[in-house]
Amino acid sequence: MVALVLCSGYHPAAFTGEFVRGLGLAPQRLMIFPTEEQSPHSGSALYDCLCDRLALPAQAPPLLFIAFSAGVVAAVAGSQLWQQRGGRVAALIAVDGWGVPDLGATPLYRLSHDHFTHWSSALLGAGAAGFWAEPAVEHLQLWRSPQTISGWCEWRPGWRSRSTAADFLRQLLDQYRGNEEWSILS
Repeated sequence: MVALVLCSGYHPAAFTGEFVRGLGLAPQRLMIFPTEEQSPHSGSALYDCLCDRLALPAQAPPLLFIAFSAGVVAAVAGSQLWQQRGGRVAALIAVDGWGVPDLGATPLYRLSHDHFTHWSSALLGAGAAGFWAEPAVEHLQLWRSPQTISGWCEWRPGWRSRSTAADFLRQLLDQYRGNEEWSILS
């Protein structure tokens, strides 16, 4: 089983609730890093939160991170701390994580609110696959309502297809979840 962890940015918590509903996820089956209580870009705070919820990293299920904006910084740093202490990370999905490099140890997927952000982020490592909105949308709209965002999926360089951000995310989530439910993080 894989456990799903959401790391949002600097915005009202209700926006993350809209993201969860837009993807059709069950809120009780995922962990949401409490950015209203912790700094959204703090990897050490995310790591501490994971330890509080999961106890020992080596005994926890693999984690799949979906992170937005400043939350991508926390997810990258927190996932590295998690792995250094014996935990497993299945993948990281960076939603508008501009300027965050692909460090190569964990599969990285990028979603961007426009083509320029997609292109310029790829200069730091394109990741395993990506999505960009076309037409471009506002930064927060990509997080609040991925089901309404049309654009392009790029599964490998030069091969792309039309999709919505939500469908791209669902394909990734299905790939990692397989036929199982998400592990409950208690």
